[in-house]
Amino acid sequence: MKNAGGQHNVKIDASLDITPDACPITFVKTKLKLERMKQGEVLEVILNDGEPIRNVPRSIKGEGHKIILVEKAGEKYRLLVEKGE
Repeated sequence: MKNAGGQHNVKIDASLDITPDACPITFVKTKLKLERMKQGEVLEVILNDGEPIRNVPRSIKGEGHKIILVEKAGEKYRLLVEKGE
């Protein structure tokens, strides 16, 4: 996981809040949302600490997408994902 720090000027094309969900639904919802997006578009994902922040970014990268930002936002995390091919 890498933190892109100052890249807050990235254009967000879609947003998804998976905080009410438990694993593996967190990744399933994220994957389904990314499948409906175009290559190069950016998805903002809001997720909880614990299993979601450990598993979702790793699974997203495994699917060929790029994590461009991971940041803590209060009790939650904010993830920016650029859709791959």
